[in-house]
Amino acid sequence: MIGQTSGQSGRRAAFGFIFATALMNAVSFGLIIPVLPNLIKQFTGGDTAQAAEWNVIFAVTWGAMQFVCGPLLGLLSDRVGRRPVLLLSVFGLALDFLIIAVAPNLIWLLVGRVLNGMTAASFSTANAYVADVTPPEGRAKAFGLMGSAFSFGFMVGPAIGGALGDIDLRLPFYVAAGLSLVNGFYGLFVLPESLPPEKRTTRFDLARANPLGSLRLLRSHPDLLGLATIGLLFQLAHTVLPAIFVLYTGYRYGWSPSTMGLTMMATGVAGVVVQMFLVGPVVARIGERGALLLGAAGGAAGFAWYGFAPTGTLYLVGVPIFALVGFLMPGLQGLMTRRVAPHEQGQLQGANQSLQGIASMAGPALFGLTFAWSIRHAASLQAPGLAIYLASALLAAAFVLGSRVARAPVPVQA
Repeated sequence: MIGQTSGQSGRRAAFGFIFATALMNAVSFGLIIPVLPNLIKQFTGGDTAQAAEWNVIFAVTWGAMQFVCGPLLGLLSDRVGRRPVLLLSVFGLALDFLIIAVAPNLIWLLVGRVLNGMTAASFSTANAYVADVTPPEGRAKAFGLMGSAFSFGFMVGPAIGGALGDIDLRLPFYVAAGLSLVNGFYGLFVLPESLPPEKRTTRFDLARANPLGSLRLLRSHPDLLGLATIGLLFQLAHTVLPAIFVLYTGYRYGWSPSTMGLTMMATGVAGVVVQMFLVGPVVARIGERGALLLGAAGGAAGFAWYGFAPTGTLYLVGVPIFALVGFLMPGLQGLMTRRVAPHEQGQLQGANQSLQGIASMAGPALFGLTFAWSIRHAASLQAPGLAIYLASALLAAAFVLGSRVARAPVPVQA
């Protein structure tokens, strides 16, 4: 157990375990990205605009489950430890993917997404795990490495999912379920606990476990609410591509699922390079605040380019520009985790998960409906990238806010 491990080697081993868990989880999620909108489109008879609207319903439902369950699982991990919550989430995902794989209609697809949203909060628990085993000065680099795990998963996952989707749209869901089961058994037999009993919260408080109660933590520490707002703007902007990428690139560039998967793979490669190899040196040179601002500026510029690009080739030119957004979350997480005590890390990540749930509800509605409206008025508007321009504006706002609130934190005592 991690509570019985000490020293740098123990921390490295624990981080290695959680990195592998996050990587496997991200791959399983990435597999379904190129195919779920097309499966929805199949059930709507091939109507792209109607599929975009159903995709909004699915995404909002998933976000609502994240909003409700994220704080609950975060606080639960502060009370009973990270390991059991991670295992519950990962085995739950395997069941969710199987339900989606055999769904005979849109209603059963929606049931699968509800369960998926309830159990997908393992990402926030993984972040709390990282904060447990990493000293404050190394957290930005560690969160960058975690980001690279997610980027790598979303790099190879969509490429494989797109290829499998060309064979059968349901095949990627079976593969995702299998990967989740492997991940669950890996955690069951290998993953150590990161939060020893003496550092856990003394009781499970339902008042703090509900979504609104969990957000009170963000008001209890200096600048934490402002930093959380930056995170919300980032998460909201980041929903634009999951919400419309498949339908947008199919409509504007005529891309097939395999081409979409390869493009996501190229985006993932650029993200891995930034998060795995550049975050550490850049944070050491310009600090967590500088990394946050660089990420916000790069993301705003990258989204603006994606919305402008009139051809698929020009769209790819924006990939290295957009990759700079990978600096934002490591800098932000580094600043936020310094402001709370060890027994509050799970609650902090639960509150962040709740904000992500809000973004997951609002973002697809904002971007999906904007995209549907823009293509329905294509003859007069001629702006299919309008939704992506909105995402660019949100990250520009995050840059302005970050320049005001991303100050050096006051150390928090346990």
